[in-house]
Amino acid sequence: MFTSYDIPEVLDRREGPYGEVVLRRHGDLLQIIANGCFLMDTSDGRSERRLVDAALEALNTDTPAPHLLIGGLGVGFSLAHAADNPHWGHITVIEREQAIIDWHQNNGPLSPLTTHALTDPRTEILKTDLVAFVNETCATFDALCLDIDNGPDWTVTDGNDGLYAPTGLTSCARVLKPGGVLAVWSAQPSPEFEGTLRNAGFKQVRTEELPVARGVPDVVHLAVRPG
Repeated sequence: MFTSYDIPEVLDRREGPYGEVVLRRHGDLLQIIANGCFLMDTSDGRSERRLVDAALEALNTDTPAPHLLIGGLGVGFSLAHAADNPHWGHITVIEREQAIIDWHQNNGPLSPLTTHALTDPRTEILKTDLVAFVNETCATFDALCLDIDNGPDWTVTDGNDGLYAPTGLTSCARVLKPGGVLAVWSAQPSPEFEGTLRNAGFKQVRTEELPVARGVPDVVHLAVRPG
């Protein structure tokens, strides 16, 4: 028998250019659903925080005030963790869904997680599609933390598939400075993706697995653009 605690409460539902985005509350958790696909919730965040820390650790220690590019705002774990670290010189977040940005701003449901990060002068939020951004921008970054899908093998929309292919990874490398780090979050290991990273010219390719309460571990794929 279900109770009110067992049934998620929809807080907001919007149709955008990439489909439906839903924010719902399930007990104490807030969950983001895109086109019926579960993206993330506020239950943990360890792997999202590790995504940021692993990227910083892989950078050359002599890099002054590194500029971090985060692909995907989500529930804000990566942004909030980056803002807590004074070593990052600048933090740019790319988010294509206006709904998700709104949920973090103006006392929105997710604002308690990111208010301090959004008011940090190092932080900027750009509403645009990451795939288009890495293909078009002239800016370069010291690290790119990519967390817009459930991983290279489980994308939210078909248009994201190419980002994890050699041509897409070449675009990711283009926005990284020499020695820059690409860190990719995934809900499951992808050994094939390691090979794709190497074939795209990245070096020091490796994978970190982070155990979860149930199921396969979360994963952070790491790679460095040659200097």
